[in-house]
Amino acid sequence: MNKHDFYYYLPKELIAQSPIEPRDGSRLLAYNRTSGDVSHLHFYDLPSLLRKGDLLVINNTKVLPAKVTGIKTDTGAKISFLLHRRIDKDTWETLCRPAKRAKLGSVLEFAPDMTGEIIAEGDEGARTLKFTYGGVFEEILNRIGEVPLPHYIHKQLKNIDRYQTVYADRSGSSAAPTAGLHFTDRLISELKDMGVEFAEVLLHVGLGTFLPVKTDDIEDHKMHSEYYSVTRAAADRINAARAEGRRVIAVGTTSVRVLESSSTPDGTVHEGSGDTSIFIYPPYRFKVVDALITNFHLPESTLIMLVSALAGREKTLELYKTAVEQKYRFFSFGDAMLIE
Repeated sequence: MNKHDFYYYLPKELIAQSPIEPRDGSRLLAYNRTSGDVSHLHFYDLPSLLRKGDLLVINNTKVLPAKVTGIKTDTGAKISFLLHRRIDKDTWETLCRPAKRAKLGSVLEFAPDMTGEIIAEGDEGARTLKFTYGGVFEEILNRIGEVPLPHYIHKQLKNIDRYQTVYADRSGSSAAPTAGLHFTDRLISELKDMGVEFAEVLLHVGLGTFLPVKTDDIEDHKMHSEYYSVTRAAADRINAARAEGRRVIAVGTTSVRVLESSSTPDGTVHEGSGDTSIFIYPPYRFKVVDALITNFHLPESTLIMLVSALAGREKTLELYKTAVEQKYRFFSFGDAMLIE
C-alpha cells in the first residue's frame, strides 16, 4: 500500500493554532460503522453517544518540558534538543537542530549545573545525549526546559496547561495524547455518573509522532519505539469489559497502540511494560479496540493509517473530506472524531 493512498487536501487555515475554550466545546464528528450514520456534534455531547458499561481507555502520560537549548563549549554555537526517550538515568535519545553542528563527542552547557555530551548519532537529526549534572535532573529540566509544541503550531500558547490532559500524571512525553485534551473534569464526572468506566494506561509519546512516512510503500516505514505500561488493575478492568461484552473505547491512537501491543491474539490484555514499535494500517485486525475517539491527523501520517485500519481507508478519506467541507479544525488543538 502506498503512502499517497492516505493523502487528502487540507487548507492551511483549518490547522488549529490554539485550543477551544472550554475544552469540551470542540466539535465532534461521530461515525457509526454499523449504520453508516454521520453526526456533527460537540464534544460535550459525548454522553449521548456512550452507554452504561462502556470502558474508556485513557493515556495518563504528561508532557515534559522537553525542549532544551545547549551552548557548545568549544564554539559557543547554540543547538536545540527535543528529549524524546530516556535510555537510563542520565542518557536520552533526542532530536536536534541544527543537526550539522551536533557532532559526536560535542559537549554542551545547558545550565551552570548541567552539561551534556553527544555519544551517538542517528538519522533525521537524532542524537544521544549523556548528561552530567548536580542535583535532581527533573528539577533542572523544569527550570530550563520548554514544553514543545508541534511544528505546525505557530502561535504562542498562553496557558501551557492546555497542552496537558486534565488527567495527565506520569511525565515522559514529547507531545500530548491530543484526543484526551477535549475532556474536562465535569465531563468525566458526568460520564462516570451514567455508568461509563475508565481505565488508565501509559504511553510516552516520542519520536514517531514527529517523523513523516518517507517511503512510498508504507510497509517499508520503520516506526520508532515508545515506552508503554499497563497496570494489573487496568488489565483486569479491560479484560472484564471484554468478557462481559461491553465496549472498549480507546481515547486516542496512543491508547490503541498500548492495547494492541499488550494483548495476546485472543484479545487478552496483560499487565506489563516495555517498548512498542507497533505500526497499525489496513487491513489490521483489532484484538481489543471496539471504538476510537481521536483527532484529525496529518495527511500520509501513521496516525491516519491507524484510523483507516478501523474505519476503512476510503471511508476515512470520505469523512476527512466532509470535515474539510464543514470547516472542522485539524490536528493537535483541533476537533475530535468518534468512530464506533
